[in-house]
Amino acid sequence: MSEIADVSDTARWVATFRARESSRPDALFHDPYAALLAGERGEAMVAQTSALARNGWSFTARTKLIDDLITDCLGDGCDRVVNLAAGLDARPYRLDVPDDLVWVEADLPVMVEEKERALADEKPRCELVRRSVDLADAKQRKQFLAAQVAGAQRAVVITEGLLPYLADDDVRAMSADLAEAGVRWWITDMMSPADVRIGRRVSRKQLASTPVRFGPEEGTGFFAPDGWTEIDAESVLRAAARFKRLPWPLRPLCLLPVGKFGSTVVRLARG
Repeated sequence: MSEIADVSDTARWVATFRARESSRPDALFHDPYAALLAGERGEAMVAQTSALARNGWSFTARTKLIDDLITDCLGDGCDRVVNLAAGLDARPYRLDVPDDLVWVEADLPVMVEEKERALADEKPRCELVRRSVDLADAKQRKQFLAAQVAGAQRAVVITEGLLPYLADDDVRAMSADLAEAGVRWWITDMMSPADVRIGRRVSRKQLASTPVRFGPEEGTGFFAPDGWTEIDAESVLRAAARFKRLPWPLRPLCLLPVGKFGSTVVRLARG
């Protein structure tokens, strides 16, 4: 048995689902690096999930939604991508991006080192920069963002799968830091309050050391004090149904109001 030891381990989990999706004849995206990055440990972790979650519908839908939002940002003139807690994401290698685009990845040293080794023989499609940084350290995070966003006119920051594991105060601090750094767009996923309550019960078994925390009642209004405005939002649940990935027993949940149950992928903007 291979259990999830910490939040970084979820990167392997997600990579496994991306590899499985990529192998389908009707794949929503193609990530030829996912299986390599996930490894046998990723498959072992997925084997411990519930039957309804084992097909990875939520991660597949989230990946596709964020892919599309990144493409939208590029179409709107984005000149820099900063992926915080990038994990085992391979978008700089697989997405159709300008070769002069600067793409910055940030994560803990152990994750950065593992990824560098795994992809040493692969070539990204743009100018890729990796940085080791502890995003939980407020001073490090602020300095990192100031340095990596400097010179960009229309930067987008991605925090995929990160915010749910942070406390409200930490998310608010990150929101302020992104605004201060001059970030134009912020792509993230948010859990509903109901999802957080359910997630806490699940995480007692699978991720006891780092439970899910963040799921504000006010939704994206949480970020309004820092000048962020929601410009795109889609329920992961409804997207999975639209993509024909949602298991049949969960389809009635699509009738619930958006934001009341399940995660939502959003794009926020400033300026």
